[in-house]
Amino acid sequence: MNVTSWVVRQAASPMVCESREERAGPGEVLVQVAGCGVCHTDLGFYYDGVPTKKPFPLTLGHEISGLVIEAGTGADSWIGQAVVVPAVLPCGQCEACRAGRGQICPSQIFLGCDIDGGFATHVRIPARGLCPVPDLSSPAANPAGLDLPALAVIADAVSTPYQAIVRNKLCAGDVAVFVGVGGIGGFGVQIAAALGAAVVAIDVNDARLESMARHGAALTLQATGADAKSLRKQVRAFADARHVPTWRTHIFETSGTPAGQMTAFGLLGHGSQLSIVGYAPKAVELRLSNLMAFDAVARGNWGCLPEHYPAVVDLVLQGKVAVEPFVERRPLATINDVFAEVHAGHAARRIVLVPEH
Repeated sequence: MNVTSWVVRQAASPMVCESREERAGPGEVLVQVAGCGVCHTDLGFYYDGVPTKKPFPLTLGHEISGLVIEAGTGADSWIGQAVVVPAVLPCGQCEACRAGRGQICPSQIFLGCDIDGGFATHVRIPARGLCPVPDLSSPAANPAGLDLPALAVIADAVSTPYQAIVRNKLCAGDVAVFVGVGGIGGFGVQIAAALGAAVVAIDVNDARLESMARHGAALTLQATGADAKSLRKQVRAFADARHVPTWRTHIFETSGTPAGQMTAFGLLGHGSQLSIVGYAPKAVELRLSNLMAFDAVARGNWGCLPEHYPAVVDLVLQGKVAVEPFVERRPLATINDVFAEVHAGHAARRIVLVPEH
């Protein structure tokens, strides 16, 4: 199969369109890409020198939806199936995977980092972990009326905050606070609200806050110029009004900025849980003794295990998490312009690049 992809040959230099031949090997499939979302992790690889496991030349892209058109031995049942491809694919067999810790599988595959990713017409991947998508033409299966390219963002922007929420054991009636509500944070707000939590959205962008007020946030807080003490006081008052103690307050750092990480850490109270979901390449200075004094918990979250994907797809297709207002489709051929736009902070929505087939 002839595959056309946009290849990074040198960091921050224009990606070039190249062709190569690909065939699905044993246990593998070839997915015809319907859409691939542009994530800030891609920008980190491209602009900021964040290392990739497979060195350049490399095709980036890990938010992929598509159609399986070819399968190797042992994967024949996938042919013709629409799928969402998990951004991170654990091996499923190592000690970590058997212990339920596939997030730290030493043999995991991160698309667009370990192998060539989805900014292409097709992508060759292991069949393990693929998430089947039901018939989107069926109103019963897809009441939200979404197309397959829109589902690409599930592969990271929606599934990653979902796993963080599940790992925090967020329950209906708890308070969930999201620091940074663009991209993964915005979808996290919606997921937490769909699960019955009272949600606080914190950001420096008024448009994002206004959008979140329409999509699940019961309280929005503008962080520009606000100190940690002021924000913590407002969050505490919000929780107190709902009779929610600090140990049922879950804080999610989803901005991927040093300022956001410091803000999120400053919101901790007695027994609170903090989940670091966004990635910031720069270090921050924190007083870790707060964790001891508050008997609080801070944990990281890497991607989302494939077993969670069907539940995420269902939330999106049932319209409990809105995707369409937050995505914008662009032709794959515009990739260099799109990267520059997103890097400059001018993209208001998650851009999904759609190949021409």
